[in-house]
Amino acid sequence: MSTALDVVVGEAAVDSRPPRRRRTGVAGRVFSASMLSASIAIVALVVLWALVPSLFTDQDPLLGVGAEKLQPPSGAHWFGTDQVGRDLFARIVYGASLSLTGAVIAVVLALVVGSLLGLLAGFVGGRTDDIIMRGADVMLSIPSILLSMAIITVLGRGVVVVAVAVGIASIASIARTMRSEVLKVRVADYTDAARAAGVRWWTIMFAHVLPNARGPVVVLATIEFGTALLAIAGLSFLGYGEPAPAPEWGALISTGRDYMATSWWLITIPGLVIVAVVLSLNRVSHALQDRKSFTFRGRKRK
Repeated sequence: MSTALDVVVGEAAVDSRPPRRRRTGVAGRVFSASMLSASIAIVALVVLWALVPSLFTDQDPLLGVGAEKLQPPSGAHWFGTDQVGRDLFARIVYGASLSLTGAVIAVVLALVVGSLLGLLAGFVGGRTDDIIMRGADVMLSIPSILLSMAIITVLGRGVVVVAVAVGIASIASIARTMRSEVLKVRVADYTDAARAAGVRWWTIMFAHVLPNARGPVVVLATIEFGTALLAIAGLSFLGYGEPAPAPEWGALISTGRDYMATSWWLITIPGLVIVAVVLSLNRVSHALQDRKSFTFRGRKRK
């Protein structure tokens, strides 16, 4: 039999659970916001590295000092020096321009071409849709790294060629995402109203369908930016990027692996920089995706 004390204790236990959950929820939101702020700060810092590298270091990324080669991280050389005596921090800072430029080229190429193909496939439909989507299926069936290497074999080497190859390999995923959104938007009421009003089909496609279908594609492009950065670094590591002594991030790891046993910083620090940037870009893209989903749900409720 339950006593009055048991009832009071039970009610207190039940009443105490929601505040605990609320405290956990608040802590989770604070942590998530802090991680997002840190990710944005990392991305902004790397962008500044690429735009104004001289603001962060006065060292020459190509000039080595023989007496200072293979020095560990210190106050004089924050990230240590390489086998030629070049400051590793300066090389990473100046290398941001090469790596980010390559990623931008890859993403812009994939975004423009993939969006156009997906827009045509979803809006026009029929045989056009079949041809474009079957081509996308073929591209998606090939591992992106192998497809990129095949394109590089044809076009040559260098960071721009690597970026173009990575961008071509990413077109299919952008096209499929755009097509799926266009299929939803093209049957919307405002699209039917534009057709009934006699608006030309290309005006409907670019003025009404594209602006309302681009949201998820932009989010995917943000994710693809981190993927492209990682792919370019990997291909540069394999020797397909800029030739030495260019301070491209993947090339820094490639040249540093010969000294991995004695000079750990040559591969560890550039690798950590790449990981930090890619994870930060992914965190920002997820935040954009959550905001897009929240906005969409809010519009539906209205």
